[in-house]
Amino acid sequence: MQLKGKAHKFGDNINTDDIIAAKYLDSQDELFLGSKCMENIDAGFARNVAKGDIIVAGKNFGCGSSREHAPWSIKGCGISLVIAKSFARIFYRNCINTGLPILVCSDADKIASGDTLEVDLANGIIKDLTKNKTFKSEKFPPFMQEIIKEGGLISWIKKENRSGR
Repeated sequence: MQLKGKAHKFGDNINTDDIIAAKYLDSQDELFLGSKCMENIDAGFARNVAKGDIIVAGKNFGCGSSREHAPWSIKGCGISLVIAKSFARIFYRNCINTGLPILVCSDADKIASGDTLEVDLANGIIKDLTKNKTFKSEKFPPFMQEIIKEGGLISWIKKENRSGR
């Protein structure tokens, strides 16, 4: 799976309330949630995202409350991938469950906002086309790659049930 998009940079300890404010948790509409994504940090964020863009962040991205609304809002605004130095454990799992690709990359701080990235998810290769640099990330095990490819855990389970495995 290959992805390409512009980097949107965030720092350390971005919590789920920063990703999507609690006042919007009564909705499960990804597009609505996407229009409110990151508004507590950057009010114009969702308007500045083009489909396929990529969030790049520091350590502990997605800390705080466990809520699927956070990855839903990220997907809903058009972000195709989140790259961070590290993720909060429950956020990491919620991303897999909802079909949002994420990569752990110790060199995330070397990527700047606005850089164009090309990412090979299967092999964990991140190419910064702006700086002509390549970074390695932890790649998902094949089983998790299947879940992401199917759009999340529920979709994967439905496919498995249809195939009779």
